[in-house]
Amino acid sequence: MATFNFDLVSPEKLLFSGQVDQVDVPGSEGDFGVFAGHAPFVTTVRPGILTIYREGAGLKIVVDGGFAEVNPEGLTVLADMAVALEDFDREVLTGQIKDIEEDAADAKDPWQRDKLAHKLDQLKALQTALGSQSH
Repeated sequence: MATFNFDLVSPEKLLFSGQVDQVDVPGSEGDFGVFAGHAPFVTTVRPGILTIYREGAGLKIVVDGGFAEVNPEGLTVLADMAVALEDFDREVLTGQIKDIEEDAADAKDPWQRDKLAHKLDQLKALQTALGSQSH
């Protein structure tokens, strides 16, 4: 199988850089898979599980937003937050959901309430996705 270069960067550090067979990304318009030779494009990343495939094994990374760019050199994901699935603290996510629910209930501005409701939907979807993953 043809490989391509993949870089996963978070504000803290470069989490992954190397040749891969495939990467599945939780895009804002739906999940998408990237293989060698993929058409160039740029999109936003929603909270979810990014999966890196190389040498027959899948590495799962929890991401919370960001951007993805596919170009002739490969794929780069600039994630707002990225943590290996086995290192992700699900209690932190539960706390974030609770905080946003409270903020949304207190929000007076309809635009702010809608923005918080959208983020809440994304975090609950991530919670559901994590529930289907073995720890």
